[in-house]
Amino acid sequence: MVSSAPPADSASEEVARSAYLIVFVPALDEERTVGSVVRGVPQSIPGVGLIEVVVVDDGSSDATAERAAEAGALVIRHPTSQGVGAAFHSALAHGIDRGADLILSIDADGQFDPADIPKLVAPVVAGEADLATASRFADPALVPEMPWAKRWGNRVMSRLISRLAGQTLYDVSCGMRCYSRRAALQLHLLGRFTYTQEVVLNLAFKGMRIVEVPIRVRGEREFGASRVAGNLWQYAWRTVRIILRSYRDYYPLRFFGGIALALLVPAVLLAAFLLFHYLATGAFSPQKWAGFTALGLGVIALLVLHVGLIGDMLGRHRIYLEELLYRQRSDIRQERNGGRRERDFD
Repeated sequence: MVSSAPPADSASEEVARSAYLIVFVPALDEERTVGSVVRGVPQSIPGVGLIEVVVVDDGSSDATAERAAEAGALVIRHPTSQGVGAAFHSALAHGIDRGADLILSIDADGQFDPADIPKLVAPVVAGEADLATASRFADPALVPEMPWAKRWGNRVMSRLISRLAGQTLYDVSCGMRCYSRRAALQLHLLGRFTYTQEVVLNLAFKGMRIVEVPIRVRGEREFGASRVAGNLWQYAWRTVRIILRSYRDYYPLRFFGGIALALLVPAVLLAAFLLFHYLATGAFSPQKWAGFTALGLGVIALLVLHVGLIGDMLGRHRIYLEELLYRQRSDIRQERNGGRRERDFD
């Protein structure tokens, strides 16, 4: 039995007395491990009254979907592989449509222990976080064994995201996370290849509370290679593109203003060089090239800054539209959840 929801704007709306949790498991050709992950999800979690396990099969060519269904999971299938980001989109839409209070993601490859799920749920249920993310590196005693290149890449990525988000984070690529209903409704993602870093930026830019929960994680997969980070350089390039686009969309004036400044500085230096040359010799030749280059860079800098100003105006409209979408999603969720709770009372 689940109590009725408090008003949408109240501080306690995030914490349901008996919450509805959806555990989302993205999977691509994971027939050897997905069943054990699904079966390992705890049947009882403090503060949670209903638990549903959903496996998003991202176009597997093996028996992943069958093994997941046999283990008791609801299976959502993609006809072709679209990326773990697309799998997250499907899970998020399902969770919102079902009126979930909590959405938790855990990989299907067995690197995470499903027994740790309550640790991620606890701070969200307690109202202490909108996003609780597992961290492999926050506690030095729990750092897993992994290739130095991957560890270095994670460190660099975490520092970049921390700087952009304005919060110190040690692990921004971990796939085990718990989202409050409010955080799920606030997410508006574009990346399909991956989603972990974009989620952190998206929620941080909106003032959501993010906490890291140190857990022990297996450093390497038991079977096969990573479907997302198999090629480290390709993964880094595609991830950086997602991060830059996210920052550009939310802070266009800073983004394009930085580019404009990077162009304006050499333009000023070249102009100063040409001026000193003229004062010393009384002629612009043979350094006219510095003047033309400075002029060109200055014009481009002004054009880029203009783009930033336009982007800033469009960004304000985006904020309004996302707020309207959040309200619409919230109203739909309350209507559906109200019907579910009425049935629970019956």
